[in-house]
Amino acid sequence: MAKATSIKQLLGVILLSWLVVIGIDFLLHASILAPLYAQPDPFLLPPDRAFALIPLGYLSFLLLAVMLVWLMNRLSIITWRDGLIFGLIIGALIWGAFMLGLLSIATINPLLALSWFLGQTVELGIAGLIAGAGLGAASLKKLALWSVVILLVSLVVGILLQNI
Repeated sequence: MAKATSIKQLLGVILLSWLVVIGIDFLLHASILAPLYAQPDPFLLPPDRAFALIPLGYLSFLLLAVMLVWLMNRLSIITWRDGLIFGLIIGALIWGAFMLGLLSIATINPLLALSWFLGQTVELGIAGLIAGAGLGAASLKKLALWSVVILLVSLVVGILLQNI
């Protein structure tokens, strides 16, 4: 199948990939990794300030989704499986380099750095899965439904886990 050439399709794939990343990120950081943020740490902002800046973090994921979809389209990665593998590789390279850099110059807790590396790698892997499926699809309707389901399930599970 040829590369996606429609701007509408590319923007749709970027949006769907971004929505899924937001959902998975919420699930990871608001529940599973929340205990790492509850401890006072000179590396981290105070919780109320960090909470206020969440939209800025989510905008950073939009840039990653744009980069991922652009690269995948240029490389003709148009299946969910190839997208997942590509996303995991790109995620491991980007977040591995970033975490090693932070460990070399900051007071970041090594467990937090490892958690971010693993979580963000998985997030880009799932974004790659969505992007690959979207770039190879004739229509984004079914993928949009799945992306919204993943987002909503992640939000609900994250909220439930916060309250356990």
